[in-house]
Amino acid sequence: MGVPEERYSRITKKHPREICLLRGFPCAWGKCSFCDYIDDNGRDGAAMAALNREVLSQVTGELGVLEVINSGSCFELPEETLKDIERIVREKQLKGLFFEAHWMYRSKLAQMRSRMPAPIVFKIGVETFDHDFRQRVLNKHADFAGPKQVAEYFDSPCLMVGIQGQTKDMIRYDMDCLKRYFKLGTVNVYNNNTTPIRRDEELVAWFMDEYRWLLEDPAVEVLYEITDFGVG
Repeated sequence: MGVPEERYSRITKKHPREICLLRGFPCAWGKCSFCDYIDDNGRDGAAMAALNREVLSQVTGELGVLEVINSGSCFELPEETLKDIERIVREKQLKGLFFEAHWMYRSKLAQMRSRMPAPIVFKIGVETFDHDFRQRVLNKHADFAGPKQVAEYFDSPCLMVGIQGQTKDMIRYDMDCLKRYFKLGTVNVYNNNTTPIRRDEELVAWFMDEYRWLLEDPAVEVLYEITDFGVG
């Protein structure tokens, strides 16, 4: 059948890079209340590694940087896939990698940084720095004290805006934390999916007006649609 087009793309704005959506083993947490993305994982390591190799074969290295995402953390990718990524970084002489990991893997980031032959920008799905909303409503299982602690391990938080129950003050606080503590970040405007968590249209409209300047901020990528990176 070939490689689904939505598993490979190129990002040319702000931070040019190639991006691959790979398959990994089940997310170690897998209980976030807003996430139905974990359906893309599996348990057949050999089959996933074969698919991932096919996807990764499209990497040209022309942009010098590769982002790898999967339905969970990079540590849940098959070992063969991690070896393939190492090989591609060397063969294509890549200058950087983007990986994502859950807070529970914070003690393993240094190990992955030393393993890969290019510097890694580690993303983390924070969703919000409001502790109660993150833990009680979104069920993130990420009990960090605040943005400063996250910045000790991770380079780039992924934040989510426009969820029912979220407030303007929460979003203001999150955007302030993003700009104060991190050099890079991603803001995802929430889109309804198969979970009970719903989008707040009024809040989304307010955010897109109030924070329109973020669209021009070279350090922040705003994703209005979940497929804005060209994969998924």
